[in-house]
Amino acid sequence: MPPAPHTALVTGSAGFIGYHLCHRLLTEGWQVIGVDALTDYYEVALKERRQAMLLEHPAFRTETSRIETPGVLERLFASHKPQAVIHLAAQAGVRYSIENPESYVEANLIGTFRLLEAARAHPPAHMLLASTSSAYGASLEMPYAEAQKADFQMSFYAATKKANEAMAHSYAHLYDLPTTMFRFFTVYGPWGRPDMALFKFTKAILEGQPIDIYNHGQMRRDFTYVDDLIDGIIRLIDAPPARPTSPEGVSEGDSLSPVAPFRIVNIGNSEPVPLMDFIKAVEAALGQPAQKNYMAMQPGDVPATWADTKLLEHLTGYRPATPVAEGVARFVAWYRAYYGV
Repeated sequence: MPPAPHTALVTGSAGFIGYHLCHRLLTEGWQVIGVDALTDYYEVALKERRQAMLLEHPAFRTETSRIETPGVLERLFASHKPQAVIHLAAQAGVRYSIENPESYVEANLIGTFRLLEAARAHPPAHMLLASTSSAYGASLEMPYAEAQKADFQMSFYAATKKANEAMAHSYAHLYDLPTTMFRFFTVYGPWGRPDMALFKFTKAILEGQPIDIYNHGQMRRDFTYVDDLIDGIIRLIDAPPARPTSPEGVSEGDSLSPVAPFRIVNIGNSEPVPLMDFIKAVEAALGQPAQKNYMAMQPGDVPATWADTKLLEHLTGYRPATPVAEGVARFVAWYRAYYGV
């Protein structure tokens, strides 16, 4: 008799990353419980289509709820007893956090608190929570390494994610919950979010509209193709941190907590790409030039990101490597097919 499938609970399952993660888990034989509020922060039809595709798989079940609603996550944990929990649900976006900061308190702070309380009552074998490269904030020390200090966040979105890291560490310490926070870097690819640069650039160029280029193009990003991110998350599921036997038991370069089964891991391409080179890749994939509208830096944004991925490679043997030109071409092909242009 084959072994019973593992169960994973994925919050934000109808989101860009959540959809790709659930799809991958299902193809690998997991039972997946998804929860997503299908909020209208961006095009709801896109979320509904992702969810509909996942529901075609008999091993996928979902609940449409806000994670901050009392009792929702506790009930799902109690009913399904997931071995792995991957927490992706959040209010995303640096710029929107200036317009509507309260939504970040509700989804990111209260929602994550509900998740931690549910895990305390029904402990999974491993919890993996999404953080962000924005947590590195004003740091000029690059590439960003997980063990370096990150105390000066520059947007409220980043501040809530850094708070999530501190909250999760306290629960990992108090209740012995193996927890990995993964900081990801500018993720892009098919089924991406309409508020992200690649989606905006593609839409505008195809419609003959100018694209907004912030900081007059003087920006670099560690663009991470979504399949690479998913590969990293899947591999990390099987690498839960263990509480060290002593504070001296943490090796150099490891972000493992000296007092808890808790670790922070970067998932990025480890290759900062100039924004103008990224735009050239979009133009090449579309076969037409962009009209460029150069603008000042957006409040809360940072000029560069760059992931040190040695810890990810040490833990999993994996290093993301999809070239930007290849990843952008895949997105453009999806966009043309989905929107019929």
